[in-house]
Amino acid sequence: MTENASPAQAQAEVPVPVGPAAEWANPLRDERDRRLPRIAGPSGLVIFGVTGDLSRKKLMPAVYDLANRGLLPPGFSLVGFARRDWEDQDFAEVVHSAVKEHARTPFREEVWHQLAEGMRFIPGDFDDDTAFKQLKDAVEELDASRGTGGNFAFYLSVPPRFFPKVVKQLKKVGLASPPQGSWRRAVIEKPFGHDLASARELNAIVHDVFDPEQVFRIDHYLGKETVQNILALRFANQMYEPIWNRSYVDHVQITMAEDIGIGGRAGYYDGIGAARDVIQNHLLQLMALTAMEEPIAFDAEALLTEKLKVLKSVRLPKDLGASTVRGQYAGGWQGGEQVVGYLEEEGIDPKSKTDTYAAIKLGIDNRRWAGVPFYLRTGKRLGRRVTEIAVVFQRAPHSPFDSTATEELGQNAVVIRVQPDEGMTVRFGSKVPGTSMEIRDVSMDFAYGESFTESSPEAYERLILDVLLGDANLFPRHQEVEESWKILDPIEEYWAAHGRPAQYKSGGWGPSEADEMLARDGRSWRRP
Repeated sequence: MTENASPAQAQAEVPVPVGPAAEWANPLRDERDRRLPRIAGPSGLVIFGVTGDLSRKKLMPAVYDLANRGLLPPGFSLVGFARRDWEDQDFAEVVHSAVKEHARTPFREEVWHQLAEGMRFIPGDFDDDTAFKQLKDAVEELDASRGTGGNFAFYLSVPPRFFPKVVKQLKKVGLASPPQGSWRRAVIEKPFGHDLASARELNAIVHDVFDPEQVFRIDHYLGKETVQNILALRFANQMYEPIWNRSYVDHVQITMAEDIGIGGRAGYYDGIGAARDVIQNHLLQLMALTAMEEPIAFDAEALLTEKLKVLKSVRLPKDLGASTVRGQYAGGWQGGEQVVGYLEEEGIDPKSKTDTYAAIKLGIDNRRWAGVPFYLRTGKRLGRRVTEIAVVFQRAPHSPFDSTATEELGQNAVVIRVQPDEGMTVRFGSKVPGTSMEIRDVSMDFAYGESFTESSPEAYERLILDVLLGDANLFPRHQEVEESWKILDPIEEYWAAHGRPAQYKSGGWGPSEADEMLARDGRSWRRP
């Protein structure tokens, strides 16, 4: 610096590490050392719709938790974009409150202060060209002051109808194109379309702005430890793979049950329903992971290849009336209080045919699973909140015991609990202590909370970190989205043309028609 240089000139001469951060690597890390976690390189995150529930309860606390665990770079920056007349400090206060209330890890002032220094807020709506130019200025300022290296992810925490507007505005102001040696990524929340045609249209719009490998579609279920453990269970152990096929498996049940109603989401939920909201993404992804062949590597392309094989092999039943069920919750007692039915919820059309419960039977036409039914069900206002995958095995082909000895013996099962009690249960028969030969079901249980000293990170922690690292293993690609709609669209079309949803009492386990669907196959739903 020269003697007569002004403070502004002096600041301009300070070298800032903005050079090819896309290839940034920790020089102190050996890839073979598994003790060190993966740490994001220089980067920032822009959240559109930052005032919404998802951002307040999940995204901002997840960013803080990552920073608290030392997984974000020191200069990490967080930019909020929303229709609020806020200054940067107002935004920081909102993030502070969200972190205090919802963060998983303890609050530490020094972590907070470092994070808060990189927070910016841009007021405006999605049609506001000026606001997007201000966003571009903020990104460039953060590159210079925080050393983010031009690396930014844009998280669209907004209703799907705004996706096209936001990505087009990003393209218009040049934010979608990274500087040389840097990256830009788009993160998109479900639902991704409401049928195959709309999904393809949306894919075309998004891919016109971002390359397919730059687009990360969030399915938060895939960020859960237990879902990732499906792959570990199957492919890191020898004991399950030989029996994970049609020769031993009788059927598979995948359940996602909620004990709440629609709450204040009438505007979003009515017209979409349980099947589009949950089966098309979460449950079909869980089915693909359960049924897929072993990938050649644990990377995004190899996983995509095997999951697509499953989704393309799915066979719909010939009689959709007998093999699919939809329902709506009616009033009843749940959690010690009386609750209203779906049609009495505020903002719901009393003539609505939207499903709050859906159950479908699918087959997979390949050598491993031919003839094995996969039963998928989801619903609101059910008995308890639970998500599980139950692989139910065939009964022993011959029993040397008389029928009275085995009357309380069911079928062997491996049950993977995704939430809320993450873990796994193996159910098998065992002799009851005593002088007589009596065999009864018992369970061997593995729980994450008891087997590991470290608590599982929130799904959004893992997924946001993977976005910043560019790791797409746990993100559905557009091909998977489209194949899933190909499975669900014929079912939705059948439902639209045939009758109304069956009614079921709140607090129960769905309509009797769903029980009858399995009873016709000589089976019954598990009681989670």
